[in-house]
Amino acid sequence: MKGLKIVTIGGGSSYTPELVEGAIKRYEELPVRELWLVDIKEGEEKLNIVGNLAKRMVKKAGVPIDVYCTLDRREALKDADFVITQIRVGMLDARAKDERIPLKYDIIGQETNGPGGMFKALRTIPVILDITKDMAELCPNAWLVNFTNPAGIVTEAVLRYGNIKRVVGLCNVPIGIQNGIAKMLDTDSSRVRVDFAGLNHMVFGLNVYLDGDRITDKIIDMMANDDPIIDVKNITSIAWEKDFIRALGVVPCPYHRYYYQTRKMFEEALENSQKEGVRAEVVKGIEHKLFEIYKDENLVIKPPQLENRGGAYYSDAACNLVSSIYNDKCDIQPVNTRNNGAIASIDNDSAVEVSCVITKEGPRPLAVGDLPVSVRGLVQQIKSFERTTVEAAVTGDYHKALLAMTINPLVPSDIVAKQILDEMLEANQVYLPQFSND
Repeated sequence: MKGLKIVTIGGGSSYTPELVEGAIKRYEELPVRELWLVDIKEGEEKLNIVGNLAKRMVKKAGVPIDVYCTLDRREALKDADFVITQIRVGMLDARAKDERIPLKYDIIGQETNGPGGMFKALRTIPVILDITKDMAELCPNAWLVNFTNPAGIVTEAVLRYGNIKRVVGLCNVPIGIQNGIAKMLDTDSSRVRVDFAGLNHMVFGLNVYLDGDRITDKIIDMMANDDPIIDVKNITSIAWEKDFIRALGVVPCPYHRYYYQTRKMFEEALENSQKEGVRAEVVKGIEHKLFEIYKDENLVIKPPQLENRGGAYYSDAACNLVSSIYNDKCDIQPVNTRNNGAIASIDNDSAVEVSCVITKEGPRPLAVGDLPVSVRGLVQQIKSFERTTVEAAVTGDYHKALLAMTINPLVPSDIVAKQILDEMLEANQVYLPQFSND
């Protein structure tokens, strides 16, 4: 049997052991023969450390997966079946600027939201589109599974400007929400299903089911009365106002705190930046410890310390998706894909994050109709921001970038938007050659 060739671009990431573990656990249904880990010169040391750990994990598991490490992306992509992207253009130093500069203007600095998310997209989109050009030439039938943040905006860019047709964006937040609800109910997550709809990091649980019975009202009541926290590692868990949750009527994701609890989240971010540094600087410390652990030649499994990095459920998200496409499982998973009428209040060609039936032809989004009026406007505003950011990234148009910055609801005015934009363009100029003529 030929088996599958999976290429992970950004293979030196600290998340990679999650992916390797996922492939090992699913080997009987997902016969991976070659796993290629690709990185750039600046990430070579981490690539080698992670690659050696991956080889030890595979050997320990006794599965016939060949692991290759390379800096040659084109060599890796040839005849690939699946390509997973988990890159960070500018690495953590660029993320630190994304998080710290907005704080100077009394605005939240965050990796995927507000000005920080916009600049991560501006840096990332041209690189991802270059990858799709290589894929169109070297593995035209491969699926691109994008885990790179901001996943929704990147998926939007590939759908509109990529050289490939097969692309799915992926995030572990919906799985985290579903598992959190299962924990609230003290039951196994396999019994719980959530109808997700919205955008990446702007997704809502419209309906919740337990063994097929709708329990949405019960979950909202539990959130209001008991205040269980459905959280992720990189977001401060601030309790929701109980009457607000009842009024909202749907299950929010942790990232909604940036929009519904803006001032408190800003104050927490500012205080944390002064005490321990911005999140990127904290992650640097976590990653240093992780890679020291990864170096241990006696380590042959994914270490539990990886969960401190926020990578929980990565293997479930990435490998479940790949396996479902490969095996035509027709199960339901929340992914980022072309809307195609699933959400009535978003145009058909835009990327949305929605529950989909996963087939060998790709995701088939489940129609939800209009979003509730309570959340519809915010989702539409963020989609307008995403669309305009993509245009700015592709064209290098300063005015489109200014418009995108101003549209974002975390930015208070056009004047502040221009000030932040100018400073962040200067700070990121080495990664934004498309803006060099402005």
